[in-house]
Amino acid sequence: MATSFSQTTPLRSIFQPPQNISKPILLSLSESSSYSFKRSSTYVTLKLPRSLTLSKGLSTLQRRKRIVRAATIEEIEAEKSAIETNVKSRMESTLENVRTNFGSIRTGRATPSMLDKIEVEYYGSPVGLKTIAQISTPDASSLLVQPYDKSSLKAIEKAIVNSDVGMTPNNDGEVIRLSIPQLTSDRRKELTKIVAKQAEEGKVALRNIRRDALKAYEKLEKDKKLSEDNVKDLSSDLQKLTDDYIKKVDAIYKQKEKELLTV
Repeated sequence: MATSFSQTTPLRSIFQPPQNISKPILLSLSESSSYSFKRSSTYVTLKLPRSLTLSKGLSTLQRRKRIVRAATIEEIEAEKSAIETNVKSRMESTLENVRTNFGSIRTGRATPSMLDKIEVEYYGSPVGLKTIAQISTPDASSLLVQPYDKSSLKAIEKAIVNSDVGMTPNNDGEVIRLSIPQLTSDRRKELTKIVAKQAEEGKVALRNIRRDALKAYEKLEKDKKLSEDNVKDLSSDLQKLTDDYIKKVDAIYKQKEKELLTV
């Protein structure tokens, strides 16, 4: 049968007393003591008694207040959205980087993108060639570089010579002309291997982005913001997105390979 107690009723301890105490320890609550809980959609407040006194000269536990904050649905959705946005941005950047690398490899046909990776020392700072000069293709086997500032011609010429584009610049004091040498069969095969390696590096970068996102989702699960099923669904969507970008890398690789092998 249950026994009721008032707040001032002494309670006999249910624990065995220490061996050096011959009598049971009594536990009493002052009349000012009270237990209360406050709830809201985002906060839970626990108020402990103002004082909890033990007899036999034991210490007094002062009142403590603890606030536990729970994340809202909006906050959780915002975190998920931030992860997804970051993933798409990084994957798109990786794809663009692969395109840029492919574009800098000449195929025997002149394209302005061949000079995309060339940087020129301009007034003490390295800048991209295409930002200080107009690059055009007068015909299929030559490039024309026309600087906006003629005083930069020497610096542009030096940058082209020091680059790995494999072309000798012809500076006439007004513009720089570049002739595209025809590729040999062996050179085409070498370049094909280079673009294959660059494509694989792009795929590895995409998989690393997927790995980082999975870790972020797992952290949300650990923090009790997502359930295990949520993480599984998000992981599945993430894998599909990664597969789509890998297919895009494969597509531009095959296109570049075709250009390199076409005589």
